[in-house]
Amino acid sequence: MDLIKNPHDRFFKETLSDLETARDFLVHYLPQDLLKYVDLGRIHPEKESFIEKDLEELFSDLLVKTKINGKDGYFYFLFEHKSYFSKNISLQLLKYMVRIWEHKINKEKMTDLPVIIPLVVYHGEESWKVGSTLGDRISGFSAFPESVRKYIPNYQYLLYDLSPMGKEEIKGTVKLRIFLEILRTIFSKDRETFLQTLRRSLIALEEIEGQTKGTEYFETLIRYIMNARHDITFTEVYDITKTISTERSEWVMTIAEQLFKEGMEKGIEQGIEKGIEKGIEKGIEKGIEKGIEKGKLEVARKMLLNGMSIDLVQRVTDLPLEAIRRLQQGNEN
Repeated sequence: MDLIKNPHDRFFKETLSDLETARDFLVHYLPQDLLKYVDLGRIHPEKESFIEKDLEELFSDLLVKTKINGKDGYFYFLFEHKSYFSKNISLQLLKYMVRIWEHKINKEKMTDLPVIIPLVVYHGEESWKVGSTLGDRISGFSAFPESVRKYIPNYQYLLYDLSPMGKEEIKGTVKLRIFLEILRTIFSKDRETFLQTLRRSLIALEEIEGQTKGTEYFETLIRYIMNARHDITFTEVYDITKTISTERSEWVMTIAEQLFKEGMEKGIEQGIEKGIEKGIEKGIEKGIEKGIEKGKLEVARKMLLNGMSIDLVQRVTDLPLEAIRRLQQGNEN
């Protein structure tokens, strides 16, 4: 169900842009010898992204400002949301850190470069097998004498590989634990393992039921799951949620309707483009009409495949009941 451009990006940024969650992550996962120099009361996530457009589908980033050893400093989170790791991560990080420094000098008129500590969050199926320094990617780096190495740039990044973690190793408050548990299992080939994680996460989310953040985060979580897991249907999510909270199970259906409407709008846009291309000779207006109809039919088909009722499909797409029933019969065949 590719209904939003990058569900990983939204889930990552909405979670760690929250001050309490960002602080919670640093408290539980920074090395203690580094943490003692960090002013946790001065944390401030920034909005800029430093990733190239063509890599936005593979990576997300977040820059968090704080005080490190009494000076302005930054933690730069790079989140790799594909199911395999990149050997060139240390080179990419260096490129992004240089971009951050250039931004601070050119846009914020800084005279000195601030310290940047890079962190990589990875949750692919395969465990991370790349060294954690730039020197590990430079041929023969460790064999060079110090008189040569001192002229070669090198640094180390902090790695958080969620793949081999067990649920007992996940630390932090409710929101952080939900975030890390879902990331840890989102690529799992075992559907039951993921569904169990989802159930635990929804139960944990009830701990922040009374907070506005609980409702907002519930929507972010459901949107992420339904866009990232193509083998999980809304019906399954609804059934699991209903055993935990009737109110939230109703919200699942509202989210489903919103997602499919968004998908329909994108489908219509694509359909119009194709319709115009094919309809130039016969008339642009007819091409547009065909594009809109095609977009609606495709969204209706996906909704039916995800177990949505005919009434909900009609409410979202405004298609005739007979057309929806024909689609349903086609899906069954």
